[in-house]
Amino acid sequence: MKNEDVLNLDQTQSPLGTAERFYAPIWDGFKTTMRHMGKVVRSGKSFTVQYPEEKRELRVENYRGVHRLNREQYRDNDGQIKERAACVACFLCETACPVNCIHIVAGEAPWDDREKYAVRFDIDELRCIYCGLCEEACPVDAIELTPEHDLVGQSREEMIFDKEKLLEVYDRTKDIKPRKGPRITGYPTTADRSAARPAADPAKEGPTA
Repeated sequence: MKNEDVLNLDQTQSPLGTAERFYAPIWDGFKTTMRHMGKVVRSGKSFTVQYPEEKRELRVENYRGVHRLNREQYRDNDGQIKERAACVACFLCETACPVNCIHIVAGEAPWDDREKYAVRFDIDELRCIYCGLCEEACPVDAIELTPEHDLVGQSREEMIFDKEKLLEVYDRTKDIKPRKGPRITGYPTTADRSAARPAADPAKEGPTA
């Protein structure tokens, strides 16, 4: 190691000045408190919310609370309209999650408008940092964050939301925050997409080995 890479610290000199040693900067925070208290006295109105009896109005559009798994309608082979989870098990939300709190198990879909569906979809709500990256990564708007924030549980296992519990959150919040994204029903089937894809031109392709 070179001598110029070594930094010697003088521990005898205090990094605090006279004002810091006497805690003078604390008066800046006290002045802010007095300023806000003066606003309350002059207006005669309290800005304190008595939670949980009173709750602040939230911006539903972009508030990042408890997750939900959106439902969508589809028509079965008998022509009856039913509901299913909108997730297509693409694993983009699980890949985008920075804390790895999403776990998906995929299976072959019984419908012809998608290749896979989520057999299992779990989110650890205690590990989640509510960054919203899963919501942004989802190509079919299946996973969303809701305005629900009063989330409690008595065990860690209780705070792991599975597919059924995430669908229940959607049922509770669908009227407050309607689903915004694309409908899966009506998309071309896998066979239709393959047939519509233009055939490769051998003249434009490079030489094969």
